[in-house]
Amino acid sequence: MALNETHDAGLQSWVASANTGKSDFPIQNLPFAVFRRKSNEQNGSESFRGGVAIGDQVLDMAAVHQLGTAKVLGGDVQAQVEAAAASQLNALMAMSPAQWSALRLALSRALRAGAAEEAALKACLVPQSEVEYTVPVQVGDYTDFYTSVHHATNVGKLFRPTNPLMENYKWVPIGYHGRASSIRISGVDFKRPNGQLKTPDADPVLKPCNRLDYELEMGIYAGAGNPWGDAIGIEDAENHIFGLCLLNDWSARDVQAWEYQPLGPFLSKNFATSISPWIVTLEALEPYRTAFTRPAEDPQPLPYLSSAANSQRGALDVQLSVAIQTEKMRAAGQAAEQITQTSYRHAYWTMAQLVAHHTVNGCDLQPGDLMGTGTLSGPTMAEAGALLEITEGGKKPLSLSNGESRTFLLDGDAVVFTGWCEKPGAARIGFGECRATVLPARQA
Repeated sequence: MALNETHDAGLQSWVASANTGKSDFPIQNLPFAVFRRKSNEQNGSESFRGGVAIGDQVLDMAAVHQLGTAKVLGGDVQAQVEAAAASQLNALMAMSPAQWSALRLALSRALRAGAAEEAALKACLVPQSEVEYTVPVQVGDYTDFYTSVHHATNVGKLFRPTNPLMENYKWVPIGYHGRASSIRISGVDFKRPNGQLKTPDADPVLKPCNRLDYELEMGIYAGAGNPWGDAIGIEDAENHIFGLCLLNDWSARDVQAWEYQPLGPFLSKNFATSISPWIVTLEALEPYRTAFTRPAEDPQPLPYLSSAANSQRGALDVQLSVAIQTEKMRAAGQAAEQITQTSYRHAYWTMAQLVAHHTVNGCDLQPGDLMGTGTLSGPTMAEAGALLEITEGGKKPLSLSNGESRTFLLDGDAVVFTGWCEKPGAARIGFGECRATVLPARQA
């Protein structure tokens, strides 16, 4: 990818709400989601279809397709528009970066102030306030990584004070396979999970998790896959990434403590994973590239995990925020309270390294596969991406401004992630939000 006319910070849209400078969705963003109007007596239950965010509106790609793509956006993106209009975006993700870029350019030109397409496309806009979203792809597989050295160190100190990092951490991107079937879109609440809990002086019992936590992550959607048995080289890895979202991989810490040895987490992680609706494309994120560096005293990545391009521009400066809204806050009309702000640039492994390592053994990625970055903590405790770190395993409760405190999440707590990119000379773009509320557990 390279900077081009779609990144011009001076571009304005004929959709006025995209031009405020505060919107997550200016014309320089143009992320994808799958949506429909909320059901009511007038429209009944509509079908889900693809859309593109512009300001506070959704450009209904199915409506654009029905208008006749060749007439509105040009015949060279007809296949892309058809794929972007579908109820799942896997076919769009299976296309090439050149095809994605051509669609982005056509949309950018058609949505710019003064564009001749304004009259036709106005009828294709739906207010975001009137829509609901669903998981935008058929997720064939989900892999969760562990890419923050700060998170790994903070957690390691709680359990292995003299040796917080395992020997392999700085050599190999650590990951495990999660549960694709329990991925849910932002706004879908979930029940506190049950699982086996074990105290030191008693046998294990089945009961609701007591130490429920969030994990601040980004999700990476795979684009075109690779043949089984072949590897994706790091130089080509980003051609196999369609875009990024926000991701919360909820964690039952007490269930995990009992079950994770010797094979790792199972019921402690597979009950719910929340994702934001909007997928911000890699091309939209191009202005926010930054260098990937590794401390000189650390082992340097093996050759299959290293390239000049990855070193020069492999990291992304995406600002990330965590906020909590308790049931008491909600009743008082109080907004969610921010407790963390950090950046994806602190990750110890880049997205290209994750793809290269995931496939070096011949594993075949498929369009729409989802990879979580793992908890993205920064170097200070104000940048910690999980309550486990903030409260030091529950020893130091987090104080909230309304007088409440938390060691771990209680029923009724909503957790809200937001993400955005901004810097001088570039338009601010964002990811929307990833939100869910903890509901009481079902009877065990």
